[in-house]
Amino acid sequence: MKPKRDLSRVSTVPDAADDGTIAILRHWREAVPNDRVAHLIKDAMRGLMRALQMRLAEHSVSFGHWTFLRILWENDGLTQRELSERAGLQEPTTYAALKAMEKLGYVTRKQLPDSRKKVYVFLTPKGRALKGKLVPLAEEVNEEALAGASVQDIAATRRTLLVIIENLARDEAEQMRLEHRIPSTRELARLVAEADEASS
Repeated sequence: MKPKRDLSRVSTVPDAADDGTIAILRHWREAVPNDRVAHLIKDAMRGLMRALQMRLAEHSVSFGHWTFLRILWENDGLTQRELSERAGLQEPTTYAALKAMEKLGYVTRKQLPDSRKKVYVFLTPKGRALKGKLVPLAEEVNEEALAGASVQDIAATRRTLLVIIENLARDEAEQMRLEHRIPSTRELARLVAEADEASS
């Protein structure tokens, strides 16, 4: 059984934290304690991702691969496009990650007889076996992240984050109705280059 954590230092800057983490904590506590929630969520997500990546690295799994494994453990046999949508990533990014995961023996990609255009992604036994090793690591990160927070605060945070997700989903649908969209990385680079040329 895991020893009970000493919560007396939770609100202080950790001794072993890297300079970036210390700067983020100081920013929120001292510089701009009332800055936008979006920035707070981004910094919390950064901490969660780093904590999980450190643990995943012990099993030679990248955070990017974790994203797809987690989806496939729940829904094996998705198309590459479905996997991209569920991961919230562009298809070229998904394609590159899946190629690497296939090389590592975590997934196989197949075209089924009913549809030669679609590529389906299936876990291998090796990929499926990672669930028992990696999910406890994610649970440990969540436990660490929420140490010292009350049950009521955790419930309120969940409710607030769900409201944020729902509101932004509605906003995205409205933006798409207005024919606004997220440009690809290549398109964005072109737009930035054009803006740079125009300002020169």
